[in-house]
Amino acid sequence: MRTLPQPHPEDFDLAAVLHALGDPVRLELVRRLAEEGETTCSPEGLTVPRSTLSNHWRILREAGVVAVRTSGKTRLVTLRRNDLDTRLPGLLAAVLEELTGGLDG
Repeated sequence: MRTLPQPHPEDFDLAAVLHALGDPVRLELVRRLAEEGETTCSPEGLTVPRSTLSNHWRILREAGVVAVRTSGKTRLVTLRRNDLDTRLPGLLAAVLEELTGGLDG
């Protein structure tokens, strides 16, 4: 199976990361990854067409927000928390805090 292009942390671009995080569906995917860990490319409970979901994953991957690996015929997605924290300190934490309601309490 072919390897999908994923940027090195030193190549992360703030504008690309912010664009990737600027969509409600992608934010939900990131929130789920942060809470649940690694997932397949088709997580349960989303009412998004599979082709649209693939596009969302591609945008997140190309920005460096997630890493995708293959296991047999399955693609598994992981949040690149450490890489993001190293390259863009505090960004992911602030986004996740807002998503989980951490600023309300």
